[in-house]
Amino acid sequence: EEYRWLGLPYCHQLPFADFHQWDFEVRNPDFGSAEFADWCDYVAREHCARMKEDPKLIGYFYMDCPTWIHTKPANAWKGPIYDPEKLTTDVGRRELQSIATRWYQVTHDAIRRYDKNHLILGDRYEANAPIAEEVINAALPYVDLLSFQHFDQPATVAENLRKWHEKTGKPVLLADHAIAIRESDGYQRHNGSGYAATLAALRNEPGCVGYHLCGAYLRNETRKRALRSSDESPDTTAIESITSANRDAEQWIRSIR
Repeated sequence: EEYRWLGLPYCHQLPFADFHQWDFEVRNPDFGSAEFADWCDYVAREHCARMKEDPKLIGYFYMDCPTWIHTKPANAWKGPIYDPEKLTTDVGRRELQSIATRWYQVTHDAIRRYDKNHLILGDRYEANAPIAEEVINAALPYVDLLSFQHFDQPATVAENLRKWHEKTGKPVLLADHAIAIRESDGYQRHNGSGYAATLAALRNEPGCVGYHLCGAYLRNETRKRALRSSDESPDTTAIESITSANRDAEQWIRSIR
């Protein structure tokens, strides 16, 4: 309902599991269990059945920065989904691909039981953490594109997206990115020029289908950068630069149709 109030195209994240790199409370899921498959069916029925006819919906995301083979200090106690040291053997690589295949197949099938219309955008992989090719290969039959979170300079981001597009043949999405200006009080502002430079770099990547800006609508203690401050004052400098870059990109797209 909130999506409809906005009246804008949107992507929706499905809560199939919590093994993202910020989670430090929940044990890793057992993808092979019947309970996991039942849960995925429930999630898809609850979310996708309601959204299947929405023309504004682009598609569904899964996990944000899943910890397939890496952890952060806060969640090191539970470990990654799979021990990366086992990837030194053929048996280990096959086992990881089997586990990941189960994840992507169960989630894909759950969605498609209730919604055959929208894209499956899959996990948003953390580009600055290790990414197992076995996981990517497992995802390929079950997602419509590959999504990456990547906080880095435009040339580095574009190079990474190009690598995965050329390696897999799948479209790629920069699903979370921002270049920030850090203030002395600890807060941040969006760097509008950095946004424009990133968008310009992505024009040269034919496999890239989009760019999602990372940040809150209103600045807060968790998301320290936003398009508006906590009192709703707009960051006009950033907004003007971002708007100008988007309009340039729109004109460019029209020119190549």
